[in-house]
Amino acid sequence: MEELLRICVPSELLDYFDFLYLGEFVTLNTKESGILIHLEEKNILPLGYEPLEFESKGFMNASIVQDFPLRGKAIYYSIRKRRWRHKTESNKIISRDFSFLADKTRMTADLADFLKDRGREPSRYDVEYL
Repeated sequence: MEELLRICVPSELLDYFDFLYLGEFVTLNTKESGILIHLEEKNILPLGYEPLEFESKGFMNASIVQDFPLRGKAIYYSIRKRRWRHKTESNKIISRDFSFLADKTRMTADLADFLKDRGREPSRYDVEYL
């Protein structure tokens, strides 16, 4: 399964996230079918922070991100980003910045670039019903 994911999933996702599971879905209102891949950020502190000073404090709410279709099925990732808290300054919370996700969209940067090259506005393709 890991080798198949390395072929189909953007490498940046697998560098920072662990694969949990995948499932197929069909939306009730549009009858669109697709695959939802669940990913969880690895417990690796971002560069520049001292591991002895921070501890993992769970995850942020999952975000749904769209990618290129595969064999006629929509591909979405359910991404859970991790957060870390400073051990002595509890109000200091950090998380990793994921610039490979397109800014202000809910799709990978590659898909957003592809749609822009075709004269389409990526925000038209944001999906809110997942």
